[in-house]
Amino acid sequence: MNKSFLLKFFIVAIIAGTIGQGFIFVARAEAVCPSLETLKLLTEAELREALTVCEKEAVALELNIETTGKEKASLNRDISLLNDKIQQAKIAIRVRTLTINNLADTIGVENKTINQLSSKIERERDSLAGLLRRTDEIDAYSLVEIALSDKPLSDILGDLDAFQYIEESVDNSLAEIDVTKKTTEEQKKVLEEKKNKEADLRYQQEIERKRTEANEAEKQRILKITKGKEVAYQKELEDKKKKASQIRTALFNLRDSAGIPFSKALEYATFASRSTNVRPALILAILTQESDLGKNVGSCILSSLETGDGVGKNTGTFFEKVMKAPRDTNPFENITKRLDRDWKVTPVSCPLAKEYSSSRGFGGGMGPSQFIPSTWELFNSRIANAAGVRENSADPWDPAHSFIATAIYLSDLGAVSGSYTSERNSACRYYSGRKCDNARPANIFYGNQVMNKAEEIQNNIDFLKGV
Repeated sequence: MNKSFLLKFFIVAIIAGTIGQGFIFVARAEAVCPSLETLKLLTEAELREALTVCEKEAVALELNIETTGKEKASLNRDISLLNDKIQQAKIAIRVRTLTINNLADTIGVENKTINQLSSKIERERDSLAGLLRRTDEIDAYSLVEIALSDKPLSDILGDLDAFQYIEESVDNSLAEIDVTKKTTEEQKKVLEEKKNKEADLRYQQEIERKRTEANEAEKQRILKITKGKEVAYQKELEDKKKKASQIRTALFNLRDSAGIPFSKALEYATFASRSTNVRPALILAILTQESDLGKNVGSCILSSLETGDGVGKNTGTFFEKVMKAPRDTNPFENITKRLDRDWKVTPVSCPLAKEYSSSRGFGGGMGPSQFIPSTWELFNSRIANAAGVRENSADPWDPAHSFIATAIYLSDLGAVSGSYTSERNSACRYYSGRKCDNARPANIFYGNQVMNKAEEIQNNIDFLKGV
């Protein structure tokens, strides 16, 4: 590490009066992760060095949190844990800030390149338009007009040479536009990926900021309640355990299934996550969203395999084309048969209206995950394999199998990276078949609601881990 880098931190720390937040000199002149204010004064090379320091300190804090967490629950232990978690979150925010700033600079350069390429395309188009006009003018002359022309033969030949030149220029211009267009599209793709990465980092930074504030508030609350008294703190721990128990036993609503305790739902989601790498909170959020929408909740019964028509389960109201026949009716018959169910009394989701139209679509979703029969069959062997059962035993109405089916589908839709952008887009695709955009029908609302639910569920999961 260069001397100017360390000296600058030392001076800034003295001026700010916050040496504990800047770089601290010890016998070996080691440094700690700088504060956000200090980061603004660093050069690009110093920022890279600071990033390395921050990352090392974050790893050390993680080990310290793990070690402290194994000690017996006490006021001093938990205050120490909260202090470490607060410091860890602050360092994580600084790391994100460094990375985001670097990305923002790169995005600026890429954006400038794209603007230059776009201008080049416009220039080439203008040039091509002029060439095409001149080509049309020359091409308009007929052989008779050329023969009767009073122009010298040398001029006529010159025009023909010019025509050939123009043709070659048009070809060259078209080729250049094609190359420039491809380059621009590639640059835009790179830029979009970098913007997504920046959005992911900012989202993670916001999560870390909330955790810092929550830990700070928790620390102050504990200190205020206990005032350093261990007996009072042990009572506080008991209250936390009661809250944890309430979370575990709270009913997690599922479509076409009885509610199950949150702890059991988390168990299913965690199991499904192991084979798919999809975050448990996202799996739970999708299933919560599907249940909370209150639509297509398995209130129809299929009455005809030939037409796909059905009736309301409780009302007997006629619904035209509940399922698409034979695409879904045939697999539905096969699924129910091999699971010893009677398709005539097995509920599926109703369509949005009684009469069929191309804009209305079909119902026919099965169980908590609301897979239509033809889609379930596509995933059948993978679901059975992940669930550890025979292929023909995968059951859409079994909550454990439904969680796995949802996780596999989300994995295929790109949710495995765990980033905000990939998870949000996978939620939109789960709902509408395409990533989050402003096209019709709207799907962004679904992605946003799922991500909000995932954050709430993750908070509950984190709380249970800490009790």
